[in-house]
Amino acid sequence: MRLQKFFSDCGVLSRRAAEAEIAAGKVKVNGAVAQIGDSINPEVDIVEYKGKRILPRASEKRHYIMLNKPRGYVTTMQDEKGRPTVANLTAGVGTRVYPVGRLDMDSEGLLLLTDDGEFANQLTHPRHEIPKIYHVTLSKVLTKDEIAALRAPMELDGYRLQPVTVKKLAPDTIQMNLYEGRNRQIRRMCEAAGLKVIRLQRIAIGDLGLGDLPLGRWRELTPDEIHYLTNGKKKG
Repeated sequence: MRLQKFFSDCGVLSRRAAEAEIAAGKVKVNGAVAQIGDSINPEVDIVEYKGKRILPRASEKRHYIMLNKPRGYVTTMQDEKGRPTVANLTAGVGTRVYPVGRLDMDSEGLLLLTDDGEFANQLTHPRHEIPKIYHVTLSKVLTKDEIAALRAPMELDGYRLQPVTVKKLAPDTIQMNLYEGRNRQIRRMCEAAGLKVIRLQRIAIGDLGLGDLPLGRWRELTPDEIHYLTNGKKKG
């Protein structure tokens, strides 16, 4: 088994995050610093991450959580600046779950968390085709030209963004559907169009919405919702 898949199966890190930590020299196999591309036998080899042994968890129940994240919380499990994190909001899950993707500190809404690294890797892969849906409130009434600018081809840091669906909901509010998640993408797109974001809320991932989940609370995903997220359609 590839080492990064082992981390994913154990629910410790996604494959891509594991590759970064391996490259940084933070992983050892049988006492030797691991290299990208290493394979292991989970039943025989001893894998250590930051000095702590990682054990297989194949028989353990996985957890899939939807959180309605409030503003002011960082989408990490620890924060060196001492700011509140989503770990504070999900302590009642009973096990350590990790965010799938990100919502910046000033944004709110639907955030998925899990201890299933393979699930997280699948949902964050560039080929994942379920859109993330946001409601964006701006500081002014939008003009047709400004909406057209958001719909037009755009680059960030030299990267050409995938097309974004923009729908006007109110004079100062739009809905944006994204099929990728570049760093602070919506805020930076709006800034490029001369707009200032007042409120940014992720309301849904495809057909999976917040419903009546209160702000700051979480719930477990149903088997049907997990199947939809991983297969792009509902069962039945």
